[in-house]
Amino acid sequence: MVIPKNLNLLLSAVIVIIAGLVYGTYPTYVMPELLGFQVVDLELKNMLRAVMGIYMGVGLYWLFGAINPKFWYGATVCDVLFMGGISLGRIVSTLFDGVSPLFTPALVLELLFFGWGLHNLKKYKE
Repeated sequence: MVIPKNLNLLLSAVIVIIAGLVYGTYPTYVMPELLGFQVVDLELKNMLRAVMGIYMGVGLYWLFGAINPKFWYGATVCDVLFMGGISLGRIVSTLFDGVSPLFTPALVLELLFFGWGLHNLKKYKE
């Protein structure tokens, strides 16, 4: 079975865009329901919506890279850096703060996408 090289970018984009929307669309409702903390400070709302913007921008770039072959390589490098960076942050948190039942599955997926992206960069050189 041949897996299209764009599938990594497409799946990464969909997941990250959805995560961004969860973080930033209605933080005063979603965060208490999902993570158990209230979002009342303007600065926290602003920060969560900024994270949403980052996630949306990066996810849209990955979608663009999946559709436009001229941007595939750069988008895949971006995907690898994002997934590797967020995985590293979660690993540091796990070591210092303990295992998160909610975010451990996310860590596993991020590591898989990181490895898959590295594999694609090696397989489909620029």
